Amino acid sequence: MDLSAITGSDLMDLTRRVEGINRNLQESRGVKRTLDKDDFLKLLVTQLSHQDPTQPMEDREFIAQMAQFTALEQITNLNKEFSSVARLIATSQAVGLLGRTVEIADGESLVRGTVREVLGGESPQLLVNNRYYDYSAVKRVME
Repeated sequence: MDLSAITGSDLMDLTRRVEGINRNLQESRGVKRTLDKDDFLKLLVTQLSHQDPTQPMEDREFIAQMAQFTALEQITNLNKEFSSVARLIATSQAVGLLGRTVEIADGESLVRGTVREVLGGESPQLLVNNRYYDYSAVKRVME
């Protein structure tokens, strides 16, 4: 994109819009260090809507950016699937503790007891001594 073809008022308008978008992103999501697929798409749309009609973006550039966007979207989808698989594995491991004696970290102390029930979900919960504990708090498993 050739910025020399943009007039001073157009450049000020573009700068104001970009700053507004950045401000909205920071306020809505907190300050972040990386761009996600939505940010990438917003940048692409902004670039396309403000390009010089006498010198449009070359096909190769556009195709390269779309390929990057597609790859980013696929990586994001894989990440979600990996998180789902990790939750399933944690739930499966927690179910394997049913009837076993465990030591669980409860603050600074350790609680020892037999796992009587397992609740699945985002983070598996174990019922030990009539209280639910997070699976990640298990420190030791015994026969």
